[in-house]
Amino acid sequence: MKVMILTAGLGTRLRPHTYSKPKPLVSVAGKPVLAHIIDDLLDIQIDELICVTGYLGDQIESYVRGRYTMPLRFLVQKEMRGQSDAIYLAKDIADGPMLVVFGDGLVGIDKAHLNTHPSEGIVYCQEVDDPSRFGVAVLDADKVTRLVEKPTTPVSKLAVVGFYYVPEARRLMDAITYMLEHNIQTKGEYYLADAIQIMVDRGEVFRAETVSMWRDCGTIDALLDTNRYLLEHGHSRDGTVVNSVIIPPVYIGAGAQVENTVLGPHVSLGAGAMVRNAIISDSIVNAGAQITGAILTGSVVGDKAVVTGAGQELNVGDASSIRIR
Repeated sequence: MKVMILTAGLGTRLRPHTYSKPKPLVSVAGKPVLAHIIDDLLDIQIDELICVTGYLGDQIESYVRGRYTMPLRFLVQKEMRGQSDAIYLAKDIADGPMLVVFGDGLVGIDKAHLNTHPSEGIVYCQEVDDPSRFGVAVLDADKVTRLVEKPTTPVSKLAVVGFYYVPEARRLMDAITYMLEHNIQTKGEYYLADAIQIMVDRGEVFRAETVSMWRDCGTIDALLDTNRYLLEHGHSRDGTVVNSVIIPPVYIGAGAQVENTVLGPHVSLGAGAMVRNAIISDSIVNAGAQITGAILTGSVVGDKAVVTGAGQELNVGDASSIRIR
């Protein structure tokens, strides 16, 4: 089965971090979001992993090639025209069963079932309180009858979580071809939900399957929430500390230094980071960052950033320097 991960978004809601790295490479619980996504799919027999990249996509290609050994392909979406436009880049190579994954969230799915290559499509969903923020699925029993992108009137609370299984990728490409030829857009973009709707209207069967977990990583608040969840569910890591108190769960990366500090709960400390004389909770401190004399909570500190003497909530990009006296 081919797996396609859409990673071309600009990640504007995660700035300043996404000025210097693409959104899927923003770290949570010790490794990039993209690594969490791919690692969670390794139980699937992947014939080829296809990443659609855009802004700073060379970083994604370098990271994935350096970490994974399955057959890889990278396609560049030069103009941000939507999800279906990104998928269509694979029109000449896509055939057979395919899993389409959005690269900005973590989802728990029944992977063993996918290895049987079901003959019906699957739209993975979770019920939400505010469906207006998402694409939603309208069902008859468990069969999808309509997909509506960001509905302005309530039609369903079953949000689509950004994982789609299609039993035959060529039929998806045929639907996208029809979309492009007839300029079928929603709010100025070619959405995958509209392509799936064309397939449903043509008689293709898609079932809705509820996921066991869905964590978004598209905003700072969501990233911190996902960090908390992952640290509480098997992604914590201890490390050597000096004269410090650790309040679990935390993740302490390789080579990180912690001295005279209270760390945790829910702190991820990247590889080679240094924290001294600090109190840090509910935060992500990325690789090579240095925190001295600070009290931080609800903060994200970028790679190699330096923070000295802060007692507040911070969102500090890579290589920044903040000193408060």
